[in-house]
Amino acid sequence: MEKPWEIPDDVWAEVVPLLPHVVRARRNPGRRRLDDRKALSGVLFVLYTGLPWELLPRELGYGSGVTCWRRLREWQGADTWPLVRHVLTTRLATGRAVDWDRTNAALHRAA
Repeated sequence: MEKPWEIPDDVWAEVVPLLPHVVRARRNPGRRRLDDRKALSGVLFVLYTGLPWELLPRELGYGSGVTCWRRLREWQGADTWPLVRHVLTTRLATGRAVDWDRTNAALHRAA
């Protein structure tokens, strides 16, 4: 079964240069940051299913709902989300049931 929230390699190749590069602190680096591709898949899963962020199953491998929500908020704040969204909507538009209008509501929904 196709998972419309998982990004094909060719689409990911277009998305990854648009995302901000985050440098891990050398001193007190903390936990390793979740891979952007996994975080984006988690965001798309929530937008596809309409599930509340806090109910995103960790078993899917996309991290927690809070992590995905924060990453979406980070991309929105860096003005990269509109670019990523454009690539995703043009490349994945047909046959994908992601409700893109939920994005702003999802950004403001309590995690």
